Amino acid sequence: MRCDTVWKDARLATLIAGDPGIVDHGIVAAKDGDIIYAGPAADAPMLDARHSIGCDGRWITPGLIDCHTHLIHAGNRAHEFELRLAGASYEQIARAGGGIVSTMHATRAATQDGLVASALPRLDALLAEGVTTVEVKSGYGLDIETELRMLRAARQLGEARAVRIATTFLGAHALPPEYADDADGYIAMLCDVLVPRIVALGLADAVDGFCEGIGFTPAQIGRLFAAAASHKLPVKLHAEQLSNSHGARLAADHRALSADHLEYLDEDGIAALARSGTVATVLPGAFYFMNETRRPPIDALRDRQVPIALATDCNPGTSPLTSILLVMNRGATLFHLTVEECLAGVTRNAARALGLGHRIGTLEAGKRCDLAIWDIERPAELVYRMGYNPLHARIWSGQ
Repeated sequence: MRCDTVWKDARLATLIAGDPGIVDHGIVAAKDGDIIYAGPAADAPMLDARHSIGCDGRWITPGLIDCHTHLIHAGNRAHEFELRLAGASYEQIARAGGGIVSTMHATRAATQDGLVASALPRLDALLAEGVTTVEVKSGYGLDIETELRMLRAARQLGEARAVRIATTFLGAHALPPEYADDADGYIAMLCDVLVPRIVALGLADAVDGFCEGIGFTPAQIGRLFAAAASHKLPVKLHAEQLSNSHGARLAADHRALSADHLEYLDEDGIAALARSGTVATVLPGAFYFMNETRRPPIDALRDRQVPIALATDCNPGTSPLTSILLVMNRGATLFHLTVEECLAGVTRNAARALGLGHRIGTLEAGKRCDLAIWDIERPAELVYRMGYNPLHARIWSGQ
């Protein structure tokens, strides 16, 4: 069997669901950017490889996936961090004109090139830790021009770096000043104007919303989701972060790819996620940064076999985090996820949260050859360490 590259003398963590996933003497072979074999060397077909790379016993995992980021934005909110240290709540800051609206003003003033330039260092930090796919949301423009500019900038990141960028339209992130006291009118504009424009331009892979007391009601998000469905766009949802708005149940009813945050998720929402197959994406960076105390109900999600993903939630206000390795550590220490759950959360389940589980997230034939090669003795090291990066090599699409 001819192939482009074979990585040999490796230990594999394949992350295939329902499989132990550990191969002590393994190889990975790729052709035209796809894996054609990943498994024990003893079971491999005869391979005629143009390039053969010895891994000297290093571990290979799927390339890591950050499935929830707000990577594109201008400015920062360090001053609001100071206010929170002094006792102000997230809601108090938001209602006083800070929060998302504060970043909105800075982002509206930025050019597309400026947005790309400011995002690239954040993206590079993720790539340096073995990330090969990143979801990037809009949502800091809150008007037609800037939302489109943000999505174009996100697409441009994928041209500037060897990385897969999944773009998400998050127009329903906050209420802009132009629609003060008219949330229904703003949602109507998103449904009637922006969603069709974005679809026509091919700028978004999914639609997201913020279902919360300081965001939008389930009824308003439901209208947005119906508009997305009419254009065959999948949906995701920020749900149950600050209160229980029954957003997870709404997300499940619309067969959402994921429901994210979930600190206030109740049993009804858990059951709905289990029925729909919607991924529960938990975001320990925001939990930590905001000094929250109510954890997502991990045990109940686990008991119901709801797939759990992990992500940085990289954003300027509540999770200025660009380390997927630290996310895994925080997922274990703060949310009590196991090592295997943390690894699956940034590979297999993260891929599913983006609707890409058929192409990435595991080491198996037919998947894209996105690999992270590690200088470690056991996978637990990826979760155990803080502030240390054992990445040896990052492979994207076989390169």
